[in-house]
Amino acid sequence: MANLATVVPGIGICAAIAIPCWFLGEALPVIGGPVFAILLGMLIAIWWKQSRRGTVQSGIAFTAKKILQYAVILLGFGLNLAQIAAVGAESLPIILSTIATALIMGYVLFKLLHMDSAIATLIAVGSSICGGSAIAATAPVIHAKDEEVAQAISVIFLFNVVAALIFPTLGNALGMTNEGFGLFAGTAVNDTSSVTAAAAAWDGMHPGSNALDDATIVKLTRTLAIIPITLVLGMWVARREGIGAEAEGASKPGLLGSFSLKRAFPMFILFFLLASVLTTIAVACGADVAVFAPLKTLSKFFIVMAMAAIGLNTDIVKLVKTGGKPLLMGLVCWICIAGVSLGMQQLLGLW
Repeated sequence: MANLATVVPGIGICAAIAIPCWFLGEALPVIGGPVFAILLGMLIAIWWKQSRRGTVQSGIAFTAKKILQYAVILLGFGLNLAQIAAVGAESLPIILSTIATALIMGYVLFKLLHMDSAIATLIAVGSSICGGSAIAATAPVIHAKDEEVAQAISVIFLFNVVAALIFPTLGNALGMTNEGFGLFAGTAVNDTSSVTAAAAAWDGMHPGSNALDDATIVKLTRTLAIIPITLVLGMWVARREGIGAEAEGASKPGLLGSFSLKRAFPMFILFFLLASVLTTIAVACGADVAVFAPLKTLSKFFIVMAMAAIGLNTDIVKLVKTGGKPLLMGLVCWICIAGVSLGMQQLLGLW
C-alpha cells in the first residue's frame, strides 16, 4: 500500500494530461492521442523540471514503464487469431518482406550513421511492425530511455501523417484496386490510426470500397510480429548483459554465458499472447467481439497516458538537436517499405 501511495499522484497527473489528448486524437485520428500527449508532456517539462517534481516523479516513471506494458497486454484483446489466419494469410509474404526490409535498412543505417542502438532499434521496429504499439512493446525489453522512446515516436508520427495524406492519391495515380490499396495501407503505413485514416480516405474516394476492413486485418497481422521480435531482442539484450558481466569478472556459467530464457523473455508479451488466445477462443465459442471493446479502448488510453509520462521525462531541446539522423533513418525505412509493398504486390499478381 505504501508503494501504491507513492505512485498514485504521478499516475493521476499523467491521466489528467491524457484525457484532453485522447479527445484531440479522436477528433484528429491522423495525428492520434499518443502524439498529442507526448508533445504536451514535453511542453510541460520545459518549465516543470524533474528536479522540482518531488514524490510525483515516481508515479510518472511508473506510468512510462509499467502502464505502458499493461497497455500492450490489453492490446491482445483486439486480436482474433482465427480471423487473422483466415484473412491475413494472403498478405503474409508482403508483411514479411516489408518487416525484413525495415529491419535490414535499420541495421545498415545504424552502422553507417553511427547511431545510438536503442533509437535505431525503436525506429526500425516501429517502422516495420506497428508504430507506437511496437515501440511500446520494445522499449522495456531493450531498456530504452524515455528520450529515446520520444524521439522514435516523433519520427514514426511524422511519416505516418505524410503517408495518410498522400497514399490515397498515390494509389489512385497508380491505378490500384480496392483490395490492393487495403494491402498497401496495411503494410506500408505504420500506426493503426494512420492506417485507418488512409484506408478511410480511399473508401471515401471510391464508394463501395472495403479497403478499410482489408487494411485493418493486414495491420493486425503485422502486430503479431511483436512477439518474435521482442523475444529475439530480449535474448540479445540478456546475452549482451551476460557478456558484460563476464567482462567485469563474473564467473562464466557455460556456453551461453549468463543467458537466462526466463530473464530474457518479456513476460508482458506472454500475457499479450494469452489475451489474444483468450479472445480467439471466446469468439469461436460464440462471444460477441464487442465484449472486448472496452479493454481495447483502455489499452489505447493507457498508451496515451504512457506517452504523456514519456513526454514529461523528455528534454525537447536535446530531442531537436539530435533529431537529424533518426529522421533520415525513418525516411529511408518508410520509402523502402512502401516500395517493397508495391513491388511485392506486382510480383505476386495482387495488383
